[in-house]
Amino acid sequence: MTLISFVVPAYRVQGYLRECLDSILGQPFGDVEVIGVDDASPDDSGEILAEYADRDPRVHPVRLTENIGLGPARNVGLDRAAGDYVWFVDGDDWLVPGCLPHVADRLRDTRPDVLIVDHVRAHWNNVGTRSAMRDVFPVPPGAATFALPERPETLRLLHTAWNRLVRREFLVERGFRFAPGWYEDVSFSYPALMAAERIGVLDRICLHYRQRRTGAITRTRGDRHFEVFAQWHRVFALIDAWGMDGLRPAIFERMIWHYLTVLGNGDRIAPELRAAFFAQMHADHLQFRPPAGYPVPPGVEGLKHRLVAAGRWRTFSALRGAHQTGETARRTVGRARRRLVPVVRRARNGALREYYRAETHRPIDPTLAVYAAYWYRGYSCNPAAVYEAARRLAPQVRGVWIVRRDRVAALPAGVEYVVAGTREYYRVLARARWLVNNVNFPDFVRKRPGSMHVQTHHGTPVKVMGLDQQRYPVGAMGMNFAGLLRRVDRWDYSVTSNSFSTQMWERAYPADYTTLEVGYPRNDRLARATAEECRRVRAALGLGEDEYVVLYAPTHREHLPGWRPPFDPDRLLDVLGPSGRLLMRSHYFHDRERLPRGPAAGGVLDVSGHDRIEDLYLAADVFVTDYSSAMFDYAVLDRPIVVYAPDWDTYRVARGVYFDLLAEPPGAVATDFPALLDLFRSGAVRAGTAERARAAFRARFCALDDGQAAERVVRRVFLDEPA
Repeated sequence: MTLISFVVPAYRVQGYLRECLDSILGQPFGDVEVIGVDDASPDDSGEILAEYADRDPRVHPVRLTENIGLGPARNVGLDRAAGDYVWFVDGDDWLVPGCLPHVADRLRDTRPDVLIVDHVRAHWNNVGTRSAMRDVFPVPPGAATFALPERPETLRLLHTAWNRLVRREFLVERGFRFAPGWYEDVSFSYPALMAAERIGVLDRICLHYRQRRTGAITRTRGDRHFEVFAQWHRVFALIDAWGMDGLRPAIFERMIWHYLTVLGNGDRIAPELRAAFFAQMHADHLQFRPPAGYPVPPGVEGLKHRLVAAGRWRTFSALRGAHQTGETARRTVGRARRRLVPVVRRARNGALREYYRAETHRPIDPTLAVYAAYWYRGYSCNPAAVYEAARRLAPQVRGVWIVRRDRVAALPAGVEYVVAGTREYYRVLARARWLVNNVNFPDFVRKRPGSMHVQTHHGTPVKVMGLDQQRYPVGAMGMNFAGLLRRVDRWDYSVTSNSFSTQMWERAYPADYTTLEVGYPRNDRLARATAEECRRVRAALGLGEDEYVVLYAPTHREHLPGWRPPFDPDRLLDVLGPSGRLLMRSHYFHDRERLPRGPAAGGVLDVSGHDRIEDLYLAADVFVTDYSSAMFDYAVLDRPIVVYAPDWDTYRVARGVYFDLLAEPPGAVATDFPALLDLFRSGAVRAGTAERARAAFRARFCALDDGQAAERVVRRVFLDEPA
């Protein structure tokens, strides 16, 4: 029999579910099963569960036809569980590596009804806060088990389902189920502790409890938070039915603490509902208070308890307001100190910024769309494709590009532009109705009511991005994550090329934007390319029709700024033979290194200065790269791709990656330069194994690139047509 059945409900957790499943299945302990319950999730959570089930027989997906909520979804998983113990892990949390052998040893050694494990709160800003375990048990109980009346302080541990494993037969015998509604953990976890004859505590952090920036019920305002009262009423009904009055004082104190926690969180109870919530707290205090009293906490918390007991809402509200006023004053002083900037900098930028602020008080230009790409490096990528589609489909929209002064000459004829840093630059940023970029606009740009920011991104991610980089500080040196989130909060739309990108962006950039999962506009040209266009592009680059063209484009290493993969173009050309030609392109971060040399020298052409990388894709017969998102674009052409990854182990540890590229590549793989030469020498670049890998890669990442992505964006964003 399986030792542990994990029940993982999934609803709108596509950005986190892979990390959750990997953390379970990748443990050095295999006697587990995972019951993944797709609670009719409107995102790709169900598809992720099915994908994992296809490659791991321990995963058993259940797809519900209608949304039933977290508690009932857990019941569905419990009914299908076969393990000795059940662990209810939420789809956005994840296990600590290597924890399961310790959990399994404790379960086998002590056979508890309930085993509580420690956890850490993993906040979205990469700050971790410990649980109350050390406060509740300053002396760890070790392997000893106990009943709740022997150690009532156990009640002060967080009352969730995911920080404990429960013996399945114990659950079945006692008929324990999760009740519907929010705060369902209350009416499950407390009764389970009350009924358990053997409770164990493992003083080891086993789970990361994700504190999401958006999407969690703890950050969702509404009247559903009143459902917490019904959950606690169920607990006290069982106390009365089971005759457990000895536990009533400690459980009552926990109830009032929980109510105060919910009311005190401004993200949950709207101001207009607080008085009604407090009134119900007072009513429950009168109804359930133990006749002999209960342990009222000291200090300010005790004062709150006494105000609830007396029903004194106005005094309670005034106390809360005074506390918030003090906190606001402290934050204001802190912000003022941080905003002090050198006098020289103020003098240099002050006048133009004042002009920008003045322009933001003028009406938005209802016809103006501003475009930018790669920090004003020129006309390219998804914004360029959207611009061209908008000129065709929405001619009433006036498109203006922002470019650096040194990139003006590279603009196509007829494209209206402003130079970054000029007076005109600040004016169009202030007055535009639409702002389209594949990176973020500067921090000073305000999100004006009525304006619309469109983030097109510039690649499907291999390496981790956004908030996920906090776990890889070597590759995120100098990043201001608070500033990043302020920029992300301006987004109205996030354009993604596939469901995988959608999932990763939700986790890396948590905010309230709308995702347009429509394919990448810049790939429309690749999807529609004809043989004649490819011939024209090759001719423009000086490449003959019969030449065998290899494009090599490695990515940037943030953790090793000056490092380049070992690569000898002459040796590769020797292997390619007399018809071989090699195009070499540096990452755009190295644009100062771009030195276009015109005709190829010795069969090698430096194309780093070529503005439209799509031309290079169309010209190439084979694409060689490492961890660049360019592979996802080139795959649209269904031509051979080679992953050359000589530093894979270092890169994945230092920079972080979202999936194992060497296990799921788009073609042949080489981890050193001699192996790369062998791939071309042997013909493995086009062998059946490489072809099958590319087909699977294209099915996963390129299904939406059908040549119509830019039109879909324009119709939704500029013409306000339904998705």
